[in-house]
Amino acid sequence: MDNVTIFSHPLIQHKISKLRDKNTGTNEFRSLIEEIAMLMGYEALRDLPLEDVEVETPIETCMTPMIAGKKLAIVPILRAGLGMVNGILALVPSAKVGHIGLYRDEETHEPHEYYCKLPSPIDQRTIVVTDPMLATGGSGVAAVDFIKEHGGRHIKFMSIIAAPEGLKRLHEAHPDIHIYVGHLDRCLNENAYICPGLGDAGDRIFGTK
Repeated sequence: MDNVTIFSHPLIQHKISKLRDKNTGTNEFRSLIEEIAMLMGYEALRDLPLEDVEVETPIETCMTPMIAGKKLAIVPILRAGLGMVNGILALVPSAKVGHIGLYRDEETHEPHEYYCKLPSPIDQRTIVVTDPMLATGGSGVAAVDFIKEHGGRHIKFMSIIAAPEGLKRLHEAHPDIHIYVGHLDRCLNENAYICPGLGDAGDRIFGTK
């Protein structure tokens, strides 16, 4: 699929395997989510615009490239998406952070918005939407819908694991955005959970049940 990157880097795969382990505790799980987001972000942000600025080195003054405009916005889908934010901020500390709150109907599995706050001007920013799990794709599609409705145009979506069903749904609904996936899992089960998956990412990040 065009505009879809599925990672094969050994460090990412190793850390995802540790995420899957049911014996991985909250503190380690949280750290792994951040580390994977940073590794994925390194690739996802390779097209950030640069501009030459004047810098005085110990030897001489030179023109050298730096990120232009500080226009990056990170938009986690609450709540699990929050776990990926610090990993990307470690790469681009000047990035602004928005939030989109969605909850999933237990019967229909469809998302409903309860909160949306985006940095302004959103139309001038590269927007990275984060959610560790791309399952049915409903939340991902809804989040990108909301961002586009608010004027967002240059959108990337980062997910640590994805089901084929969710990846297909998001890609078909928004073929213009670039989707980054740490690992493509086998399928969804009858309860719309990713298999083999890693359980509930939000509960494991925040230590809740």
